[in-house]
Amino acid sequence: MLKRILVLCTGNSCRSQMAEGFLNQYEWIEAYSAGTKPSERVNPGAIKVMMENGIDISTNSPKHVSDYKNENFDYVITVCGDAKDTCPVFTGSVKHRVHMGYEDPDGRDIEFFRKIRDLIKKDFTEFAIQIKD
Repeated sequence: MLKRILVLCTGNSCRSQMAEGFLNQYEWIEAYSAGTKPSERVNPGAIKVMMENGIDISTNSPKHVSDYKNENFDYVITVCGDAKDTCPVFTGSVKHRVHMGYEDPDGRDIEFFRKIRDLIKKDFTEFAIQIKD
């Protein structure tokens, strides 16, 4: 059974984009991402480190959480503190809310992006396997 997942963050430029990229590798998951205060573009560091894992997020664009307010999701996953605090304003239908917090790599060196990418990959891979029917 297909699981619909929305990953939330503040800017929707790094962490949530990476999580969306990893989740969409699974045939049983339809993942989206959004932000409470979306950035103008996906962070080039996030694009670079995801490409190193064979996942191209270069055509993605940050979206506002309100774009999804009329949709139904099995899971809404927040990946940063601000999104967790503002997530209750999400008015769409949600079966489960989950928080997996990560430090923001924006403005940091590429090694820090890789560290956050690897943490997200590990956690979201485990999560994807757990929710498979």
